[in-house]
Amino acid sequence: MTLPLEHAALLVIDMQRDFCAPGGYAAHAGLDIERLRAPIEPIRQLLVAARRCGLLVVHTREGHRADLSDLPETKRRRTEACGAPIGTPGPMGRLMVRGEYGNDLIDELQPEPGEPVIDKPGYSAFAHTDLELLLRNRGIRHLILTGVTTEVCVSSTLRHAVDLGFACLTVADACGSAYPTLHAAALSMIGVEGGLFGEVITSNALIALLEMPA
Repeated sequence: MTLPLEHAALLVIDMQRDFCAPGGYAAHAGLDIERLRAPIEPIRQLLVAARRCGLLVVHTREGHRADLSDLPETKRRRTEACGAPIGTPGPMGRLMVRGEYGNDLIDELQPEPGEPVIDKPGYSAFAHTDLELLLRNRGIRHLILTGVTTEVCVSSTLRHAVDLGFACLTVADACGSAYPTLHAAALSMIGVEGGLFGEVITSNALIALLEMPA
């Protein structure tokens, strides 16, 4: 496998306190925070390797405007039903609202200066954002996907990216889910039909690839 670094980007999807810290949205919804935190160390190591070789790193955050004007009614009802209504107060501020402490990225994976952060109101990082424009302007054709959750925002972003013509690598242990069976299923779907949604790789294998001599 080869990876043209000048045309590749690492996406770190939604590694936010709302999903990966006690008291956030995921905790209120009853999700297993420890499972959602499992990708932190693999992603941290990937960030070190990616930054060392000059790979573009892009972070995303799922959240909504303070007035919730970008929150679809269906999503509002769903989060109410699971016990974590978007916009309600929590120990780290209003759940899933932009600008709140809980909506920001976790301390372990903070972006470095110059690394873009994409705020998105939905599951795909391409929906209602300027991510595609940013990537096209940088000449990016290959995406490396990490983050949470494997079966929702990572999968939604992956499928959208493939439809837009990007070649994609999903890093298995650098993605996380509260549901192990769904994590495994989402990863297994990627390689069907000769790689319908790209390829799956481990963080160690990807780091070795990034560190290969040019």
